[in-house]
Amino acid sequence: MIQYFSTDNLCLLRVMRTIKALLAVTSLMVGTALAQADTRPSFQLQPYHAQYVASRSGMELGEANQRLTALGRHQYELFYRSHAQLLFLSDTRTERSLFRYRPESGRIIPYKYYYEREGTGDDEKLSLEFFPEKQRVESSKGNTISWQPEDLLDNQLYQLKVRQGLAEGKTDFRFDSIDEDGQTESQHFRVVTREDLQLPYGKLPTIKLEKVRESSRRQTFIWFAPQLNYTMVRLRQFKDGDEQADIRLTQYETGASSVQQ
Repeated sequence: MIQYFSTDNLCLLRVMRTIKALLAVTSLMVGTALAQADTRPSFQLQPYHAQYVASRSGMELGEANQRLTALGRHQYELFYRSHAQLLFLSDTRTERSLFRYRPESGRIIPYKYYYEREGTGDDEKLSLEFFPEKQRVESSKGNTISWQPEDLLDNQLYQLKVRQGLAEGKTDFRFDSIDEDGQTESQHFRVVTREDLQLPYGKLPTIKLEKVRESSRRQTFIWFAPQLNYTMVRLRQFKDGDEQADIRLTQYETGASSVQQ
């Protein structure tokens, strides 16, 4: 496949990497200073389908969606897909996480993960298999990663842990995850404020977070809606003060019942 080294191409790839990494994200962080424990909505792991529109500086680039499905016996699938088009450039990404959930403890235990990227430039694929009894993760790229089941998640599931933390009133979140290259990565988020947000979906009270980076030219802000089980409803990324991506919720469904406003 021909790889184009244009500014537009690099921008498109950055936008879709942002969408992929932080959506799925679906879904994802209010401190006790923002709400009282007896009135704050609680997080529950329940099937849902969220759809988003992606734009940059007011120009629509594509769409993304994330879906959580119950498979039975405390097993779940978290699926993500995004597609963007800019002139002759394109980018399509999919992720699939298979995991077990322990409702009595709130533990999320991954067992398989798949990632695929197609479009302009080089195609990419990655699969991971988690072995708790061997305390390791095996990657299709040939490397093996040491794993303590309590402290390492795939590139989507850490977002569910963030949502759990928000429902518990936490304001600072740190996780280790495995990125799309099969390498471990530290994730750090913190609550910034609470605000009402107007979206294509409708107007919602939200919690705004920032992804913490050191010595970076990028800024990433993420909004979560307690009324929608702390699902991510908006993401904005800036580089050197210029907007690189703006992802906003257009539709949200739980189970088979639509709750679109």
